[in-house]
Amino acid sequence: MNVYDSARMADVLAPLGYEPVDAPDGADMVILNTCHIREKASEKVFSELGRLRSLKEQADGGMIIAVAGCVAQAEGEEILRRAPSVDIVLGPQTYHRLPEMVARAARAGGGVLDTDFPIEPKFDHLPEMHAPRGITAFLTIQEGCDKFCSFCVVPYTRGAEFSRPVAAVEAEARQLVAQGAREITLLGQNVNAYSGEGPDGRSWGLGRLARRLAEIEGLAAIRYTTSHPRDMDDDLIAAHGDLPALMPFLHLPVQSGSDRILAAMNRKHTADDYRRVVDRLRAVRPDIAMASDFIVGFPEESDDDFADTMRLVGDVGYASAYSFKFSARPGTPAASKRYGHIDEAVKAERLAALQDLLDQQQERFNRGTVGRTVPVLFHRRGRRDGQLVGRSPYMQAVHVDAPAEWLGRVVDVAITGLTTHGLTGAAPDAADAPVPAEAFSREALAG
Repeated sequence: MNVYDSARMADVLAPLGYEPVDAPDGADMVILNTCHIREKASEKVFSELGRLRSLKEQADGGMIIAVAGCVAQAEGEEILRRAPSVDIVLGPQTYHRLPEMVARAARAGGGVLDTDFPIEPKFDHLPEMHAPRGITAFLTIQEGCDKFCSFCVVPYTRGAEFSRPVAAVEAEARQLVAQGAREITLLGQNVNAYSGEGPDGRSWGLGRLARRLAEIEGLAAIRYTTSHPRDMDDDLIAAHGDLPALMPFLHLPVQSGSDRILAAMNRKHTADDYRRVVDRLRAVRPDIAMASDFIVGFPEESDDDFADTMRLVGDVGYASAYSFKFSARPGTPAASKRYGHIDEAVKAERLAALQDLLDQQQERFNRGTVGRTVPVLFHRRGRRDGQLVGRSPYMQAVHVDAPAEWLGRVVDVAITGLTTHGLTGAAPDAADAPVPAEAFSREALAG
């Protein structure tokens, strides 16, 4: 989502004459767009601000420094106090007002703070996209979260759940496709809680929205992230079985396999609830690849609780996953616990065991693709001359020696081997090559 927000900030600033550059040296403005999910995020921000301060001094003060995103939202006043070189601090809901902030900073010599949650949605005030996003693109459809997991800062930094109207989402998706996007990833802090107003005046869920977007000519692939198990409703699950464009890869965080820890996390689902959702998804889409998030060492997590997590991982089988040691986020209920905290050595041991199991599952999943022919959407050039990099339906990176004109096309590729972080494949010989497909097909995946 920060990638999407950063691109939209560039759109907002374009009318003022700003355009993106590759490095901060010599820039007229530097914006740090921050995330507050992980530990020590704010200290990383202050470290980077120290480096930027020297660049600003070299520019004789002719550089505007701004801090945006969730660290800015959570610690705005502290940033201005500790880093006087910062001119603007803005939250994730106010970047549509950047031009006004730039003008205020110029008049006042800095010190602009705007971390309110405005009544009007920022999306109503954003301009059209200034530059194409590429073959793969992000599109925010939902922001905020009402779940209040006890470890998470998102409800405090991004606010309550808000869903964009279907018409606005569709218009932006069509613009992305017109600019060359073939794959769109729908974004939200809790994206499958989407409930935007439809053209009929009723609330549409994510499944119905996906069906609408799948009708856009030229859009080959639809993905979405990130989701909550409680919001996988019947229509969304059915859409995974009905829509070839809805890719068979789902990031569905579970966090723990222990019901006791899930209750302490305020997740409001059990491990078996999660298993049932996965079973229902696989019933309509047997080849779907699952990904997840895990937190180990949550306060009071026992050996038995951790064993439940390992058991869940073994039951589900993941294609990829993110796993972390618990780190208390300031202001969250879990951070206020005075007892039950797990020793760091125990956390590290559990994390290593979990990651070893997840790595084995990912390697097994990738190895199971070798020898198959899968449709691949090529979206960028590789490091070597004549190499293209694409993405399989299952979110795997695929490296292939292929002609440059296949960029933006879906091609059936024979998977020949594994790399550290993906797959290698062979494109059909030119004499035998079929015309690259315009979209993914269920028949190609079934084959």
